[in-house]
Amino acid sequence: MTAHDTHGAIEAVWRIESARIIAGLTRMVGDVGLAEDLAQDALIAALERWPETGVPDNPGAWLMTTAKRRAIDYLRRGQLLDRKHDELGRELEVDQELAEPDLDEALDDPVGDDLLRLIFICCHPVLPKESRVALTLRLLGGLTTEEIARAFLVPVPTLSQRIVRAKRTLREARVPFEVPRGPDLAARLASVLEVIYLIFNEGYSATAGDDWVRPALCEDALRLGRILAELAPNEPEVHGLVALMEIQASRLRARIGPDGEPVLLLDQDRTRWDQLLIRRGLAALDRALALGGALGPYTLQAAIAACHAQARTAEETDWERIAALYDALAQLMPSPVVELNRAVAVGMAFGAAAGLEIADSLLDEPSLKTYHLLPAVRGDLLAKLGRLEEARAEFQRAASLTKNERERALMLRRASECGAGAPPAAQA
Repeated sequence: MTAHDTHGAIEAVWRIESARIIAGLTRMVGDVGLAEDLAQDALIAALERWPETGVPDNPGAWLMTTAKRRAIDYLRRGQLLDRKHDELGRELEVDQELAEPDLDEALDDPVGDDLLRLIFICCHPVLPKESRVALTLRLLGGLTTEEIARAFLVPVPTLSQRIVRAKRTLREARVPFEVPRGPDLAARLASVLEVIYLIFNEGYSATAGDDWVRPALCEDALRLGRILAELAPNEPEVHGLVALMEIQASRLRARIGPDGEPVLLLDQDRTRWDQLLIRRGLAALDRALALGGALGPYTLQAAIAACHAQARTAEETDWERIAALYDALAQLMPSPVVELNRAVAVGMAFGAAAGLEIADSLLDEPSLKTYHLLPAVRGDLLAKLGRLEEARAEFQRAASLTKNERERALMLRRASECGAGAPPAAQA
């Protein structure tokens, strides 16, 4: 194996194993920032040694053991030689051969609990939302600071400071390395799910930049969601979120045209939808429903996505059921954005006038003053009613508000179509 191949293998191993290693180290040292530093030390050791010795049979175990030795050295330097650290030191002295089964078991035994704890730390409400996203991608997604900054179009120094502040905040707040229990679990789980879905949505419909979709971010969010579903199998909303992301991700190839231009849902070639992801999404939705209880917001949204996935053509879409599901979602989680989506569904199910009435009720909503999708939806509904001049003005306003270049071009094209007297394609 060449040095280039070895470095490629190290990079791949790091992406897979880094979260597990950082989680295990955080359990030892009680500081997620220090745990990441120790894990990075192990990575550097691998970059130095593996090109000469070759990739070990169990590279994850090698990295974990090396990082644990760094942790024990740190603890000893800090004169924290209590019984636990002595026992850890003796354990490592006994387990010299990295391929021994008992070492593998020692590494794998607590990993589920450790990963779950790490997810809850990264998404702790003590952190601002953007910091939760950055830290989650860094520690659980295995992405570099540069990769995260590039994905979210943030300067690298800004993103780096965000991560540094997040780790310092967690340390100063003494956030415990544990999964919350009882009534605290629901609130904390909601934060975790929100962060994962924010990552997914930025990949599914980029808020800014030249690309409308960023599939790599969707893949990262899906991977995190699937991990969480394995670690928390009895939480219906976890499966609901996985179902929602699987089904939405199935459309990624059909969401862009040959030149990267956006293709709206009703105009997509459904033969390009990924049927494997749809099946996985429907199975996850079944798991969420089988767990019983009231449907949560992610499960309701997954049920809406399933309606689209199960329609062989756009004309077969059960819009009345989708409108009813949005009614339920609006009652459970009232928000202007949910109401705007309900306007689209009602407009498709019961006519553009009914949808426009809902959209018009949102015109004075402060949180939507600069939200480009409000004029985009109104433009679509107005165009269907033949009010083309008003529709053109709304599409132009939408174009002026969006920060995504592809979406701006789409809105301007639709405005031009209205000016030409031809109704634009329907939006959903």
